[in-house]
Amino acid sequence: MDSILSQSIVLPLLLLVSSYASAHIPRLGVQRRASQNKPQQASTPDGLATFYYKQPLDHFNYLPQSYDTFDQRYVINFKHWQGVNPNAPIIVFFGAEEDIDSDISFIDFPIRFASRYKAMLVYLEHRFYGKSVPFGSIEKAMKNASVRGHLNSAQALADYAEVLLHIKQMFASQTSPIIVIGGSYGGMLASWFRLKYPHIALGALASSAPILYFDNITPQDGYYSIVSKSFKETSQTCYETIRRSWAEIDRIAKNKPEGLMILSKRFKTCKKLNESHELKNHLDNVFTYAAQYNEPHEKPVRGICAAIDEAARKNSDVIEQVVAGVVALMGERDCYDVFEFGDPDNTIDPFTWQVYSEMVMPIGISGKEDSMFPTAPFDFNKFKEDCKALYGVSPNRHWITTFYGGQDLKLILHRFGSNIIFSNGLKDPYSSGGVLHNISKSIVAIPTAEGSHCLDLQEGREDDPEWLTSQRKAEMDIIDVWISKYYVDLLQSNQTLGAH
Repeated sequence: MDSILSQSIVLPLLLLVSSYASAHIPRLGVQRRASQNKPQQASTPDGLATFYYKQPLDHFNYLPQSYDTFDQRYVINFKHWQGVNPNAPIIVFFGAEEDIDSDISFIDFPIRFASRYKAMLVYLEHRFYGKSVPFGSIEKAMKNASVRGHLNSAQALADYAEVLLHIKQMFASQTSPIIVIGGSYGGMLASWFRLKYPHIALGALASSAPILYFDNITPQDGYYSIVSKSFKETSQTCYETIRRSWAEIDRIAKNKPEGLMILSKRFKTCKKLNESHELKNHLDNVFTYAAQYNEPHEKPVRGICAAIDEAARKNSDVIEQVVAGVVALMGERDCYDVFEFGDPDNTIDPFTWQVYSEMVMPIGISGKEDSMFPTAPFDFNKFKEDCKALYGVSPNRHWITTFYGGQDLKLILHRFGSNIIFSNGLKDPYSSGGVLHNISKSIVAIPTAEGSHCLDLQEGREDDPEWLTSQRKAEMDIIDVWISKYYVDLLQSNQTLGAH
């Protein structure tokens, strides 16, 4: 996938029901894909070893088929580990809705911790992704309703619990504290794991984890409001051009089939458009993607707007201006695949299933005057119909908050939970569903005004702004305190046992 984008797209521009897209919720994911013009120089760390663990397909039932197993992949980075030490921490990165290979290459923050503590670093791959697929075939697994039903967050967390206990036993590290780290959907998993398995994880760093974008805790239009704000603050004229473009696309598309052929030609789509919503859905993805990953080095929103405004100065029409913006983000190509960011009707995609079954995030577009997008409120009834048509089941929209909580989070957690960092960049549209304020002394929020999606987990650069360097230091300092307190508690516990 070429572009100013990242090696993998991850937590999917989900599926928001709209007048211009059939079901479309902006895709999550830790990284942007690599730019065709400025490829990321990723390197695979030394000291890696790959292992597989026999996981039961079903952790929570005792039916005969529950005992079916699959091989779950995990990778250990031993580079900084100094051998068996029952007190050395174990740093764990939670894989999410992709294979873990790109995480290993691009996620730098856990490596810093491993170096700091001479610790083992473990990467866990999520079930049904990468090489951790039941029956070894994602097509076979996803087409089997009895199998794909076991793809959910609770089963994934149970997988992680089993593997981590296995690793502690394998390396004689029973008293080693475990710190779990995740970004985006993986960040959600990290925070939930700390709450569900506090006997395994000492603490969690949850980067850009929109755990409050469920069950209408967050206003539907929170995500798209931030996207609109980012473009408007970057360039008023660019923002206005994009606002006008939707009606212009509709005007051209009305003249069927010639209108769709014209749009296909002007946007250089790889295949002829069948409906105008295919194009509008793609443009929605382009703009939301740029805003979500609007990090301070590349500044993709600025790149799009610079191209749009330059085209306007050349007296190009609205369509040509928007085309220029797309090219600025994605690079010059022979053609552009309107389904590059995902096909909402792709039933083989594991995360499409997760979105339709339990990860129901009601993201919509309000009719506010300052929105850059056409009005498109989330319609659960339509979402439910789509789910039934694709998978034959209904989504359980209340399950995430039932199983993990979310409503009245501060009231519930300030006396119950501990040792969780929620980091969010406020330029990230998903920060609207994140935890932005401290819940207690040890469940803390670290928001950054100029930060983007999962930026704190990315590899540090010499030209990183001071606020980003400070954010990463603050996260490390907090985790230092957790580990130091744990060692004190461990010593006192051992002394008490020795006295008896």
